[in-house]
Amino acid sequence: MTKRGLLRLVAAVLWCVAVPSEAAEFRLRTFGQMPDGRVVSAVTLTNHHGMAVTVITLGASLQAVIVPDAKGNKGDILLGHAALDQYLAKRQFMGATVGRVANRIGGGRFTLDGANCQITRNDGANALHGGTAGFDQAIWDVSSTRASPDSAEVTLRHVSPDGDQGFPGAVDVSVRYRLDERNQLTISYSATADRPTVIALSSHGYWNLAGEGSRFGALDAALTIPAERYTPVDAALIPTGELRAVAGTDFDFRKPRVIAERVRDAAEGQIAIGRGYDHNWAVTGAVTAKPHLMARLSDPHSGRMMELWSDQPGLQFYSGNFLDATTHGKSGKFYREGDAIVLEPQAFPDTVNHPQFGSIRLAPGQTYRSTIEYKFSIQK
Repeated sequence: MTKRGLLRLVAAVLWCVAVPSEAAEFRLRTFGQMPDGRVVSAVTLTNHHGMAVTVITLGASLQAVIVPDAKGNKGDILLGHAALDQYLAKRQFMGATVGRVANRIGGGRFTLDGANCQITRNDGANALHGGTAGFDQAIWDVSSTRASPDSAEVTLRHVSPDGDQGFPGAVDVSVRYRLDERNQLTISYSATADRPTVIALSSHGYWNLAGEGSRFGALDAALTIPAERYTPVDAALIPTGELRAVAGTDFDFRKPRVIAERVRDAAEGQIAIGRGYDHNWAVTGAVTAKPHLMARLSDPHSGRMMELWSDQPGLQFYSGNFLDATTHGKSGKFYREGDAIVLEPQAFPDTVNHPQFGSIRLAPGQTYRSTIEYKFSIQK
């Protein structure tokens, strides 16, 4: 039996037979079929506190995150689509694993070990989230699933060939999604390469703690980002190389601030460039040994709270400025500006062209690792 046939057999068994009630659970099913016939699968992880997380193999993407509110009512807090064709109709990176290099590369160009690299450009003159066919466009393989009394998890794998989108070296990358009984969702990335390359992954979830399709947008939430500096951008949203203090600016989220208060401040030049927030905060100066707090988000309507932890130095905060009602979501409602925000732990944008930002070089024999933790709770 082929590997694909075995996976389909496992999927059928898991779909028909419940995991024992004393354990966390996972379910695997078919989500849809690509135009070329390839199957896109969905894996749902659940715990015993009412949380459920669904991951689809297109882009190793989060498709749904269901969390109870302060009254115990379950609600999906992640934007996304109910059917595969909606994901294919317009590329918006919804819930996706983005890479090889998350965020923007100025001009799509950089130099690695003396060699010039040109990445496919899909954001004007720049490369965004890996170019025209980044990791969000790939169909990942389900390499393993597991359920135990305290957690459920799924691991997906993708092999990106040498020269993919202009990046050097073949890269073997895995992402593990783990939901535990503490209402924590952990995303763990790892990758190896057969020759020197660059890699910086992140998760591009669109969050609205009030609920996907809620009459309340995401901008009513209070946001905390424990960062003293951020990276200003030019007119193309490429970092200038400066690290600017947040003190006294619209970018100071060191104490909780309602996002809507300043998101449309036309007097702030950086806000005007991004049509809102679309910037990187320098939470730390480098990758850390253990995850640290990156952001805290609390919603006044549902009582839900989300803490975001990661070992990465930067946090890209995007306030949903380009959601334009051209697509609709799982609730059947159009997605509009401010209906969600994105919080992406990552290396600083355009690090490949700013040595002062560090390095995202990956050499043979090394293993790239990155961790993101989402901790859900109710406001007290």
